[in-house]
Amino acid sequence: MDEMVVSAHSDLMTVLTRPAPAERADSARHGVAFWLIAAVFLVSLAFSTVPAPLYPLYQRQDGFSSFTVTIVFAVYAIGVVISLLLAGHVSDWAGRRRVLLPALGLEIVAALLFLFWPALPGLIVARFLTGLGVGLITATATAYLLELHTAHRPAAGRARFEIVSAAANLGGLGTGTLVAGFLAQFAPAPLRTPYIVFLILLTLAVAAVAAAPETVRAPAVRPPYRPQRVRVDLVASMTAFTAFAVFGLFTSLAPGFVAGSLHHPSRLLAGAVSFVVFAAGAVAQTAARQRLGTGLVALAAGVVTVAAATQLTSLGLFLAGGALAGGGAGIMFKAAVRVVTSTAAAHQRGETLAGLFLVAYLGLVGPVLGLGVATRYVPATTAMLWFTGFLLALLGTITLLDRLVRR
Repeated sequence: MDEMVVSAHSDLMTVLTRPAPAERADSARHGVAFWLIAAVFLVSLAFSTVPAPLYPLYQRQDGFSSFTVTIVFAVYAIGVVISLLLAGHVSDWAGRRRVLLPALGLEIVAALLFLFWPALPGLIVARFLTGLGVGLITATATAYLLELHTAHRPAAGRARFEIVSAAANLGGLGTGTLVAGFLAQFAPAPLRTPYIVFLILLTLAVAAVAAAPETVRAPAVRPPYRPQRVRVDLVASMTAFTAFAVFGLFTSLAPGFVAGSLHHPSRLLAGAVSFVVFAAGAVAQTAARQRLGTGLVALAAGVVTVAAATQLTSLGLFLAGGALAGGGAGIMFKAAVRVVTSTAAAHQRGETLAGLFLVAYLGLVGPVLGLGVATRYVPATTAMLWFTGFLLALLGTITLLDRLVRR
């Protein structure tokens, strides 16, 4: 009799704790949406690096210098910074979908400008609009992925979110350069075909966002608008700044350096160089239990190797150094994101991530712009040595601050 009572009680508890069909369906919908938004994140970030392997073609077509390439790249990063500063936090109360949809619209307009206004002014405007779109997407999509992951697997840890968001972010940046380089090398109309392909992908991304469930409940009273508050940990912000400085190098001047100084004009190779860096960063982020110190050492070794490659004009050494630096930068950036997402309140998650990306994109534009200015007065190899010294100084400062904080 006692066994029957215990069995009945167990069956009753199973029924009571089993999710209702509606709850299971809602969880499954969030699970599908998680992968849809990850794909949207990847496509939108990939589009932002499409011009990287095409810059040598633009230079030959319009006759502008490496410094002009740096300006075009800086305009993109400025667009990202402005977008993050003015609207990076808006999705916390307006909703993730309401921010992602116009952001993708900006990227679609930029793709049309690349297609129909290929001159330097059109390139500048298109890159600026791309930056505005990416600034809206980065923090919003990262917060969206975390919320969809939590809704789908409320009892699970954040490992899946961290791996997928990192792969979508850095993997997307690398995929854009590789796809653009491949299409420019083997498809007709190298300055048009990559944008046509991504115009189609961005249109599909809009449909994916429209189908995804919203994860933010709009407040009863809309808060008054204010610009973004930068509220990030000092070590995390410096870490993100330094990591993106390395990424900026390989999406701006590196393809031209490979085509010019290293005498390898292949468009596919130009895209592959950037892809190697970002792919190494994405892969390194998936490794179990990386520490910030590991990233610091790998990045330091990588930039020293890249500097040596520029002096020796060695493509193999350049690629090896880029992969090592990219892996280190990936680990460092993941560490920064982990600090931010683990300490931010839910209603400030987008704002805090926007602050981190704001500092990161300042790292993307500042050092690379300085490098571009330096190439006007000294040889590229000398400027690269200066850039290496600057990065090593930043890495040393981060190491010191991290030790002080831990103590």
